[in-house]
Order: sequence, then structure tokens, then C-alpha cells
Amino acid sequence: MNFKYKTKPYAHQEEALKRSFDKKNYAYFMEMGCGKSKVLLDNISWLNENKKIDTAIIVAPKGVYMNWKNSEIPTHLHDDVDPNIYIWRAMANKKQKTELMEGVKNRDKFRILLVNIESFATTKAVKYLESFVHRSNFLLAIDESTTIKNPKAKRTKALMMFGQSALYKRILTGSPVTKSPLDLFSQCSFLSYSLLGFDNYWAFQGRYAIIKQQRMGAHTFQQVVGFKNLDELSDKLKNFSFRVTKKEALDLPPKIYTTRDVELTSTQQQHYKTMKESAVAFLEDGGLVSAPEVMTRLLRLQQLLCGYLVNDDGEIVEIANNRINTMMEVIEEMEGKIIIWSRFRHDIKKIKKELIKTYGSGSTVTYYGDTSQKDREDAIFRFQNDTTTRFFVGNPQVGGMGITLHAATNMIYYSNDFNLETRIQSEDRAHRMGQHKSVLYVDLIAPKTVDVHIVKTLLQKEKLAGKTLGEEVAEWLKI
Repeated sequence: MNFKYKTKPYAHQEEALKRSFDKKNYAYFMEMGCGKSKVLLDNISWLNENKKIDTAIIVAPKGVYMNWKNSEIPTHLHDDVDPNIYIWRAMANKKQKTELMEGVKNRDKFRILLVNIESFATTKAVKYLESFVHRSNFLLAIDESTTIKNPKAKRTKALMMFGQSALYKRILTGSPVTKSPLDLFSQCSFLSYSLLGFDNYWAFQGRYAIIKQQRMGAHTFQQVVGFKNLDELSDKLKNFSFRVTKKEALDLPPKIYTTRDVELTSTQQQHYKTMKESAVAFLEDGGLVSAPEVMTRLLRLQQLLCGYLVNDDGEIVEIANNRINTMMEVIEEMEGKIIIWSRFRHDIKKIKKELIKTYGSGSTVTYYGDTSQKDREDAIFRFQNDTTTRFFVGNPQVGGMGITLHAATNMIYYSNDFNLETRIQSEDRAHRMGQHKSVLYVDLIAPKTVDVHIVKTLLQKEKLAGKTLGEEVAEWLKI
């Protein structure tokens, strides 16, 4: 087949498209950083060009779905498609509601609707979607399909029902099995029950899980203690999925950068509004403002974005936030070892606690100011050599220089400091001599906040310093 590409594909992306372009149901099980979004958009372009579909619905988590509009679609969707793009918002304002209704009525152009997966827990979103796709030939894609791995979840059931009217279906995830092979049932059944050969979860579990009856007091229950027939399951998956990891995708660039949005809670939004207004007034009062004073204002805003405030007594006040949950979602998409950088001691402790709770006591080592020299040496050795130690959580100012961590092929910036040298050096802990694979860098960013500008400035290799810093930050805060 000849495909029109807006951006040149890597060999593994081209192979994925060739295997899937005309299939009714297909799964892109491509590790984060391998470009599965591009493959889907190339597939949509082909289906549209060949008059197979007139509409595409892309479903993704809150931290991901806007990235399709802002980055993926403009970058990769062929210009010939020229779609009208609509965004579902549960709390839409008057203008946004008008746009959504226009999306239902105006069908003279190809339409793409972006929906956050959480919306499928409500009947409001489903009713709108039904009107949007009425009498259309549409493709339905779920990005990060592990979000429907629970067959009992309301959103899983809603997507299963809604998906029955889709002409084409796609699922995308970097790691389809996050806890057990049983995670595959709902994801694959969304495509079609026939693919795995089971129309209910319990029959699927009976075929691939080893069940043992357990007793706790007077109660007995069935517990999964192992798995069986996995070669058979693997063979079934090969018929309708494409799997690739960064290790296998040999033509990837040495460094891959991406971001993940972190939605602010209502409490964070209220505090951020107050703090940024105060900061703008401070920076624009006409007085001489020093760089350290500006940095302190940014520091306080960053702490808020990470989920806490420091009061006048120096005590930490926790605020409800989504940052650590977003980080855990990113981790589910990754294979192999991961370095996580945060500039704040408080966050490093929280991250370690969450990782240990999920992945076990031996999974995580830390490296920051409170870490003794002996423990630092032990942390490096364990991370580099122990297969059970998957996470290295550190402060980039402390651990960002002079150590080798090339066992990792993934790096998450939970929060950045303002020092360009620290960023460059911390990136190179994994990307250095001895590293023979691509390294993926993920920045967690709260949209429309200083997070955006800090990361943008650092990635452009610019310094956050100079005589105009106060004016620059004041402009940042006016968004």
C-alpha cells in the first residue's frame, strides 16, 4: 500500500500501519515513546482518503486528550484531511456548547471529537456522543486503553456499549498488562469478543488464571495465584495487535521528549489564582525586583502545583492534587527502569511511599540531600544491578551530576528547578556512554501555569535568569 505521510514514519511505525490499515479492529501495544499516536493518525488519514470513515472519536485520559489537539493532530495528520476538531467538555461554557452542537450538525468536513475517558461515567457525555455519530461511519480509538481494564467499571461498560456502533476500533497502550494477563480481557473485548474467544470475564479467567480457594476466618473466597496457557493467549494477540518496545525500535532518536498534563483540583485553582495575582502585583509595582525574589515566587507556585503550601511557620499544608496519580499512570505506560526527578524533598518522600505501596519495598531507591554517602552508593549499585529495583527517585541538584544511571531508559520530571545546567546534567545520567537505547523524557505539566513556561524554557536550552526575568515571569502569570 502507498500511504500519504505528513511526517516520515520510523520503520516500526510503518510496519504497524501496514498490518492494521484496513482492519476493523486493531491494538497498538507500543511502548511510550514509540509513536503510536502517529500510527493511529496515519491510519485515520488512509481510512478517510479511501472514504471508509467520515468521523473519528479519540478517547483518552484527562491528562492526555488535549495533547491530541495541541500537538499530535497538527504534527501528524495529513493536511488533505483538514478536519473540524471538537472537544467534549462536561462543564462547557456557552461558546463551547455552541461549538459542540455545530459538530453534530455540520458534516460537510471530516470530524474529530476528542473525549476524556472519565466522561463515560456519565450519561450526559454518552448521549452527546450518540447524537454526534448518528448516521456516520466512524472510527473509535481509546488511547491508554488500560483505563478500561476493569470490566466492572461504569466507563468500561459504557464504552463497550457505545463501541458497538463503530465501524472501526483501535486501542493504544504502552503496557497492556499492568498487573496481570487478565487486564487484557476488557481491552480486547472492546474491539470484539471474538478476538479472544470469550464473551465473559469469568470464562476468560478460568482459561488463563490458576484459582485457589482461600479462607479468612469464617469466609472463603477465590484467589488468583498464578497463570496458565499464556503461550496460547500470546498467539491470539498476534492476530490483531502490534507490539514494540523502545529496545526493539532500533531507529528511534537517542532522546525522545514528551509531556503529560496534570489537571489542577478546584482547591489548587483557587490558591493559584490568588498567588499569581499577588505575584503579578509584586513584580509590576515599579520597584527594583531581584532575581532571588522572583525565583522565590516561582518556587511557591511550583510547590502549590505539586500539592502543598508552606505556611508562615514553615509547616507543610497538603492540598488535594492529581500529580502523583498522573505520574503513576505514566509509569503504567513504560517498560524498564525509570528515574524520577523532583526538586522538593517532600515530594521525593511521597513518591517513594506510593511506589513502594504499588510495586513493593525493594522497587525504589532515593537519592537526595538527606541520603547518606553510604546509602547513595547503595542506591546507585542497586538501581544499576538489581533487577527488582526499578525506580530511582532523586533531587536533580544532588543526583544530577557525576553518577551513571544508564540502566534506565525512562525519565520523569515530577518538577523542575530553574537551572538549565541541572536539567542538562540530570538528563545525561541515563543518556551517556554505555547507553545503547533511546531514552524517553516525560515532563509533568499543569496547563496554563508556570509549569508550561519553565519546561518550555529549559527544553529550548535557555536560562531562567537575567535582568528582564521579573518582566518575563509577570507575562507568564497573565495567561
